[in-house]
Amino acid sequence: MSQLADLEHTNSTSRPIGHGRALRLHTYGSPESFSVDSVSVPDPGPGEVLVEVKAAGVNGLDWKIRDGHVRNIFRLELPATLGIEMAGVVLQTGPGVTGLVRGDRVMAALGQCGAYADHLVIDAEKLVLTPEGLSDVEAAAIPVAAMTAWHVLQVVDFDLSERRVLIHGAAGGVGSFAVQFAKAAGAIVYATASTKSLPHVRSLGADKVIDYRHQHFELLVADIDLVVDLVGGDVVDRSWAVLSPDGILVSIAAPDVASRAPQGRRGVFLSNRPDTARLAEIAQQVATGALRSTIAEVVGFYDLPSAIERNRTGHAPGKIVADFTR
Repeated sequence: MSQLADLEHTNSTSRPIGHGRALRLHTYGSPESFSVDSVSVPDPGPGEVLVEVKAAGVNGLDWKIRDGHVRNIFRLELPATLGIEMAGVVLQTGPGVTGLVRGDRVMAALGQCGAYADHLVIDAEKLVLTPEGLSDVEAAAIPVAAMTAWHVLQVVDFDLSERRVLIHGAAGGVGSFAVQFAKAAGAIVYATASTKSLPHVRSLGADKVIDYRHQHFELLVADIDLVVDLVGGDVVDRSWAVLSPDGILVSIAAPDVASRAPQGRRGVFLSNRPDTARLAEIAQQVATGALRSTIAEVVGFYDLPSAIERNRTGHAPGKIVADFTR
């Protein structure tokens, strides 16, 4: 296994032709389980595109995979390259690919792992052209957070206008988009966040912000039509009491939410699914300023292991993004 230090000062021009960097997980357990390896550049097959990755977003799934919490759901053959969203440039297209050419700037939610590498082969149908006005770093912060937030709000079978929505973890990448989408739909938005993140969440349009470190949300809200759980843990169990009789709890953090629902309550676990048309619309809205995408921190490729750990322990509002050109 190679170590991060072995390649830390190696630049792209000195790497063997046909090879690139990949941050790979070799064992489960800790930040030290990663190493930067030199791997062969893959060839695109029919319907596929070879992309040079310029930036990738850091997500909570990264540390959950690293620590082995979801190994029964994501059955990876180790060593495995993590990372589930990216922005980059088309290098080569496989047979049958139309609408994309070498040099096109693209972005994507992968629907699988593999973004933490200099090169990536991906189905062409998963790619969205990066709008003018967005940098690669800005583009890489959007796909997973925006699409997850969008799909969470589509689960409900009622109009959100004037409905009461409680969003747990509202300051993160997904939460920041969820607040904006819910407000745009006309909902009354209650949002929990840490003390330092309250101004950020308030600026996104939340009607009431709750400091989860010092306040108990279940004492402050009631008759909630939709609880959006981005946190998991005991927050799920505490949230049942604040739901309206016909309310629903949608979680992206608790796969067992349905089985934990008390009698007469509805709980749904949501996993992200691709929707390139919607992603293209949202990216354009971010480019024009109609939506805000908040980046908490930009790190270099070799800082990814520590960035993944900061995602686990807490960080500034928004999304951590790795800039592969740094």
